Amino acid sequence: MKKTNIFESVAKQIKNKIDDGSYSYEQKLPSEYDLAKEYDVSRLTIRKAIDLLISQNILVKHRGKGSYIMRQNDKFQSGQNGLLSFTESAKAFGKTSKSDIIEFQKLDAPTSQMKKILQINEEPVYKIRRLRYFDDDPMTLEEIIIRSSMLPKDITEADIQGSIFDLIEKQSDISYSHQEIEATLVTKEISEYLKIPVNEPLLLVHTITFSAAGIPILYDSSYYRADKYTFKNILHRPMTS
Repeated sequence: MKKTNIFESVAKQIKNKIDDGSYSYEQKLPSEYDLAKEYDVSRLTIRKAIDLLISQNILVKHRGKGSYIMRQNDKFQSGQNGLLSFTESAKAFGKTSKSDIIEFQKLDAPTSQMKKILQINEEPVYKIRRLRYFDDDPMTLEEIIIRSSMLPKDITEADIQGSIFDLIEKQSDISYSHQEIEATLVTKEISEYLKIPVNEPLLLVHTITFSAAGIPILYDSSYYRADKYTFKNILHRPMTS
């Protein structure tokens, strides 16, 4: 079991106070000195806790002015905590995750488009379609293509009920992803899966995920409920001297 560092525990306590309204949104956080006294820890620990909350897009720091609480969105915010699997995101939002497997097959002859995206020649790929849930609420329809070398050789349909990232990380590291997001409309098929009306707005997200060495691991085209999801990408203005 992973040991929780002191600064992670302090960060969690600060976030809890933000969530329960003790620290209000757009309010300046108490100084490092005052927080150190409040939580009975060193200022270095407070600094690390603040840096963690900044990385999670919960706080923002203004040079010479202190740290401020960022206003949050009431939708599930993909990307809020970095590059996470659906399973990890569900846990971060206090939800459980589960999958309905729609399609799982190994393609020994990938299409030319698959080869181009994953930068492969003759390597087989796995094609996976899954309906993903937060608790019992259908959230995402995933369509994934993965290099076969990035999954266990004896993989079964039962193995892909959970986190595919966990399976991949037994073979390779996962470092970063490129995403393109477009608006589309719900079709009859997607309506039946996600339980939302036809022609309602929908988010279609195309993602290529890479290893640290820049090797494309998987290509994911997923449909996200626009009424439940937003994608968060914080753009920070460069510091000027």
